[in-house]
This record gives sequence, C-alpha cells and structure tokens, in this order.
Amino acid sequence: MALKITKVDVWAGTMRDMPGGLAGVLEPLGNARASLECVIARRQPEQPGTGTVFVSPVKPSKVQDAARGAGLNPATDIATLRVEGADQPGLGGRLTRAIADAGVNLRGLSAMALGNKFVAYFGFDNGGDADRAATAMKGVGGGARAGRSAGRTGSKRRATSRRR
Repeated sequence: MALKITKVDVWAGTMRDMPGGLAGVLEPLGNARASLECVIARRQPEQPGTGTVFVSPVKPSKVQDAARGAGLNPATDIATLRVEGADQPGLGGRLTRAIADAGVNLRGLSAMALGNKFVAYFGFDNGGDADRAATAMKGVGGGARAGRSAGRTGSKRRATSRRR
C-alpha cells in the first residue's frame, strides 16, 4: 500500500487545565456534528492552569462557527501533513529520516496504528517545509511489509477463484 499524503488544516486554541477543560472545547464541536479525525491536547507547563488543543478537520462552516465559539482558530503558523498507509516496523524512522535528509525540521508529530494501518500528523513551520517533506516521504513508499501483505491477498484471491 502506497502512502497517502495530504495537507490538512488544523485548528488550535487554549483550554483550561482542569477537569472538563477539554470537554468544554469538544462538546460544542460535537453539537455542531463535527467529525474530527485528530485531537491533540496537552498542558502548557510554562503557563499553569492552561492547555493547548489541536483538532482536524474543522468543516463545514457550522462546525467552524462552533470551533470559533469554543476558542479555536485556524492554526496559520503550522503546516500539517496527514500521512496514512500500511503499518510496518521501522516506518516511522524511515519517514523521519527522509524528512531530515531533505533538510526539513519537524515541528511536531503525532502517530498511531490500528491493526495493520497507521495514520500520522506531521507539523512543520511553513508550507514550503511541508511540501519538501511530502516529496521526501513519497520516496519511502510502502516498503517490504506492504509487498508481503499484497502477496497474501493474492493467495486469497487464487483460493477464491478455485472455489468458483
């Protein structure tokens, strides 16, 4: 499986670092029928009592209005790439090495795997860095595990064909 790399808009804001602080941001989005794919929230140790929250995507306009009401705004100071594909050992290292070899510094990374797939959000300081990183990551591709997986799928197809 080839990597799917897309630019995404991220919205960000502050929240109170207390029980219910994040709920106070997310509930209005849910009430507006937001379908969020990514939420990242963390404390701001340098500002006790506050935290930062990042969400994506924030669409349509009804959800954007709710996001603004909850204190979120488009994060114009961060360019973000959403990368998804087949999970495999060492892929994170190969992707971050490709970005580094392209001379691009990561601003942040959040990634998770579920089953045999992964999704990651790579943050950069500007759109040019994101573009260079996307080009570099495309060269990494799906790797060896994706090839083995395709072989297993092919075997299943042959077995199914014989039953017909």
